[in-house]
Amino acid sequence: MNGAQHILEAFHHHNVQTVFGYPGGCIMPLYDALVDDVLVEHVLCRHEQGCALAADGYARASARLGVCIATSGPGATNLITGVANAHRDSVPMLVITGQVPSSLIGTDAFQETDVLGMTLGIVKHSYLVERAEELPGILEEAMELAQTGRPGPVWIDIPKDVLLADIAAVPSQPVTRSQTAAPDLGSAIALLRAAQKPLLYSGGGISLAHAEDSFREFAECSALPAVVTLKGIGNPGKHSAHNLGMLGMHGSRAANRAVDECDLLLVIGARLDDRATGKLNGFAPNARTIHIDTDAAEFNKLRTAELAIRGDLNAIFGVLTQAFRETPLAISDWRKECQTWRTTGGFQAADNEEPLAPITGPAFIRRLSHIAPDNTIIACDVGQHQMWVAQYYQFDHPRHHLTSGGLGTMGFGLPAAIGAQFANRATTVINVAGDGSFMMNAQELATIRRYNLPLKLIIMDNQCLGMVRQQQELFYNNRESQINLDDNPDFVAMARAFDIPALKIERTDQVRRGIETILAYNGPMLLHVAIAREENVWPIVKPGGSNREMIDEARRASADTKEIVA
Repeated sequence: MNGAQHILEAFHHHNVQTVFGYPGGCIMPLYDALVDDVLVEHVLCRHEQGCALAADGYARASARLGVCIATSGPGATNLITGVANAHRDSVPMLVITGQVPSSLIGTDAFQETDVLGMTLGIVKHSYLVERAEELPGILEEAMELAQTGRPGPVWIDIPKDVLLADIAAVPSQPVTRSQTAAPDLGSAIALLRAAQKPLLYSGGGISLAHAEDSFREFAECSALPAVVTLKGIGNPGKHSAHNLGMLGMHGSRAANRAVDECDLLLVIGARLDDRATGKLNGFAPNARTIHIDTDAAEFNKLRTAELAIRGDLNAIFGVLTQAFRETPLAISDWRKECQTWRTTGGFQAADNEEPLAPITGPAFIRRLSHIAPDNTIIACDVGQHQMWVAQYYQFDHPRHHLTSGGLGTMGFGLPAAIGAQFANRATTVINVAGDGSFMMNAQELATIRRYNLPLKLIIMDNQCLGMVRQQQELFYNNRESQINLDDNPDFVAMARAFDIPALKIERTDQVRRGIETILAYNGPMLLHVAIAREENVWPIVKPGGSNREMIDEARRASADTKEIVA
């Protein structure tokens, strides 16, 4: 086999069945090998960024390795945003790019770029294959590394001559992963038993560790009041009696108050991101912290923990569940207090009963949540609509909620939804986008049409960059700057140009029928939802502020909206 054929053999061995890519000169030997391969499905996206984000969505929705492929130079540089997005959210991804022939590296050859240098900060590891005989070992190591420990993207840059070189067949060795025993949790259990107001704080690490079931068993058994991060939405399931919702900048008042009042914070699979904590010295001021994670690099990075425990989350949850099953926590008063906050401080969006009234974002998302099947996958873009989905959509599993958390990548949702649909062929997948985000990767409508994917596309259109406009209104003395998108195209006509049926709704009485129509249609369909330009996401914490200083619509008049916050 040559190097390119060996890559496909490695895919077969690791059960990689779907890859996303775009061909070009230096990666052409791999595309030539794909012609004769019937086991690997190649998805041709219309931009390399779309390839990376589709691989990201595939991995998030399936818990499998996402793979994207591009050529050298601009092909590689176009991947970078999508790879950075995967890195910030710890998504397992293999990135393969062609490079100019080995003899030309360093000569500023046509379409040569220093991929290793450019990507050092956005990958878990990267390789430049210098000799053909190194390729088999690098492939095995890269695919293992991307998926173990804290997952992340691993990049392999391969010169064209290496792809063409003959490589002796190497017998594939089965990968054996030893079961990790739980660390000593005696001190953590003692701290939890001593606390009067303990709070469970979970993040995206739960699903990354494939620990969803064991987490729920622990959460139910311990009956700890709980909050989740943006990436932890869905961890407790939609019917959890103790979940207070998302905390942070746009979190529920109940969740942020519980954090403010608790005396012990049990942080699991979360990194204490600034959008979750707000001003650090005002975050959980009365609480000691137990931090449990797979990645020790997160310990004491932002907050010093009384206990930092690294280990396999499934094993840890097993020990904790057994301990609290034998002797339950005595925190009934604290649970009642949190339930009261949950009732009065949760997200509420009343359906507008006036049929001709304009559509409001929260009410639309709540109605979508009621109508869509329970296993629906929602791939969000970034902005106000993203926060409304996080607040009002009831997710039953974290892998049903695909959102760009750490990087906040506009244009993420459409290609991520494509990847999720390839990973879950029979599942309803919906891309919820804002008008600004949708235009970032609108070329991927061609990918939907090419493969006749039954994706449902919802554009919530306020003809502006809504989240930027909101912060300019509240914190920059309403000085609007470069946020108008009133020259948007006719999104219905745009979709139809790609042979995708579409319809537009503008009034409350059209919402149910619009949602039911796109869900019932046997194929891709777009729903253009007109919403008011002035609508805001509530509550909100001003950037750099403390979560206890949340601003909601009722308190807005008393907020100092003239202060400019960097």
